[in-house]
Amino acid sequence: MTRAQRKRDHIKYALSTGQSRRTGFDDIEFVHQSLPDTSLAEVSIQTKIGGLSLSSPIFINAMTGGGGKDTERINGQLAVAAREAGVAMAVGSQMSALKNPEERQSFIIVRKLYKEGIIFANLGSEATVEQAEAAVHMIEADALQIHLNVIQELTMPEGDRSFKGALERIERIAERLPVPVFVKETGFGLGREAAEKLAKLPVAAMDVSGFGGTNFAAVENKRRANKLDYFSHWGIPTAAAIIECAAVDGGPDVIASGGLQHSLDAAKSLALGAAAAGMAGTFLKVLMDEGPEALRDELFAVHNDLKLIMCAVGARRVTDLRQAPLIIKGETFHRLHVRGYEPAAFSQR
Repeated sequence: MTRAQRKRDHIKYALSTGQSRRTGFDDIEFVHQSLPDTSLAEVSIQTKIGGLSLSSPIFINAMTGGGGKDTERINGQLAVAAREAGVAMAVGSQMSALKNPEERQSFIIVRKLYKEGIIFANLGSEATVEQAEAAVHMIEADALQIHLNVIQELTMPEGDRSFKGALERIERIAERLPVPVFVKETGFGLGREAAEKLAKLPVAAMDVSGFGGTNFAAVENKRRANKLDYFSHWGIPTAAAIIECAAVDGGPDVIASGGLQHSLDAAKSLALGAAAAGMAGTFLKVLMDEGPEALRDELFAVHNDLKLIMCAVGARRVTDLRQAPLIIKGETFHRLHVRGYEPAAFSQR
């Protein structure tokens, strides 16, 4: 099977497997504020991640590319929606375009259609410094995402089986590149152990990409004759991953992603300690089911709803959400407690 066909399969199976809604966000509640002392007109959703200033904490996270005309069309439509809503956008892994120049256009289309936008390049942790530089140059990227996908690779029939030296490669890339480097998971969640290692590197942000959204083990199991079903239930739920990463002293900025479905999920993510919130599967489904205009409208609606939620809890700025009291209950409470955190502290801040 060609790499391009695999990319097209990923889109098809990502849509068919859907999202499990096991992110932990349903265990998080804002404490109602009857006297928030705010005005909707005062609310600003500007934020910063890794030294980049964003007009919104919501961005279109990495999805695709390298699958020929099909993924070129999708990336083009995503770029137009991002441009009209004024949000950042990440592309999928560019390794395919580095190995096959014919696939470059499926990535270049993003910068062509979104000339002034903030765009993140994307490569796996197997990349060299030279490949990272080429990926950034290809789309004139403002940052580079380095994705970690151990479970996907192990489930993928033709995937990698060695992950040695990844931390050293990430460090070399982060030291050499002229743009910020973000490290992101791919749907299985960054935990404290990984975050503490990344905090020692010149990494600008870490994207938790937690369990509960698009499940790439389930996607790859669709492509296997003998299923590895245990990996389909493997990972750190997104809400818990945000807390674990945000609690690391001196760590990089935290980006929330992994099964975020609406503005309330985004607001909870920001209140738990994230500086931005990426959405992929939800936006892809809207695009494929309803078209590019519906995606643009969805982005505007998410922004509007986020502002309403912030006004309701008395948050004039994104960073103010980190002071909003939260109730953490259920499985997420138990998980955090046994991991050594104090979930009750979120309710008393």
